Amino acid sequence: MAADGRAHTGTAPLPTPRDPVSTATKLAVRGSYPVVILLGIAVYSGAGLLGLPVIAASYLAVLVGAGLITLHEIVLPYRLEWRPQRGDVRADAAFMLTIQVVLPLLLSLAATVAFAGWLREGDLTLAGLWPHSWPVFLQAALMIAVADFFRYWLHRAFHGSAFMWRWHAVHHSPHRLYWLNVGRFHPAEKAVQYCVDALPFVLVGVGDEVLAAYFVFYALNGFYQHSNCDVRLGWLNYLISGPELHRWHHSELPAESDHNFGNNLIIWDVAFGTRFLPADTAVGRLGLLNRKYPTGFVAQMRTPLVRDLDKRDVEATATS
Repeated sequence: MAADGRAHTGTAPLPTPRDPVSTATKLAVRGSYPVVILLGIAVYSGAGLLGLPVIAASYLAVLVGAGLITLHEIVLPYRLEWRPQRGDVRADAAFMLTIQVVLPLLLSLAATVAFAGWLREGDLTLAGLWPHSWPVFLQAALMIAVADFFRYWLHRAFHGSAFMWRWHAVHHSPHRLYWLNVGRFHPAEKAVQYCVDALPFVLVGVGDEVLAAYFVFYALNGFYQHSNCDVRLGWLNYLISGPELHRWHHSELPAESDHNFGNNLIIWDVAFGTRFLPADTAVGRLGLLNRKYPTGFVAQMRTPLVRDLDKRDVEATATS
């Protein structure tokens, strides 16, 4: 039994998805992830050279990447049955716009940049703790690695604590993965995440360009991580927390989902023994043990208030 009291049950292995046949398909399956990530970085860099503000440049890069990932999902889906229904899209769009864009991404990125500038102007940052002389993308890479260490342990806490799991269960509620549901988080959890993956770097005076570059990778990797794209990352599965690994994290079974906690990288899972990627099976059902867990945006603002709702069929309006 998991630390949060969720039950463990067995699962039958499924056949792995069909191997790509044509050369073009093989290239798309194996090369799309690194190409889209590098293209996003190139768009961000190019927009900055053209004089766009860092926030505008980062959002332009993310929009370009989201479009390409959507195209990949349409042309080369991992599972046909994971294609979203209209109700899924409506709910996930509400989460994306409210929780992922309006609240923690648009406002927090803008607020982070503004707050960082205010701290630097007042000489209030702990600047000596950060290698400000490094190139922007090396600083961003360091930020990704350090932030992921904190997010790794926070993520494990959300799975290991019964109280914290009730809030995190919102993110695990979808029965299929596609890039838009990367934004399905309760705002309370997003606020806690922000305290470990952005605020510490503001306090050490990380520059605006670095914060925005981090955001570009964070967003594009997150889109791919939750996508229904057929990809083969090969050796990158020991570095990046990509879709092949993250699908197992969304398994209905705690014995499988209590692994692969990395937010952007999988290196901390490798280091602490929680990486999980079976060679000859594919993930089974996704979601929670309670298959009737409410999925609507408004309903999921209340679901963490219901004890054990992820495991039993009870009304989300309860307040136990």
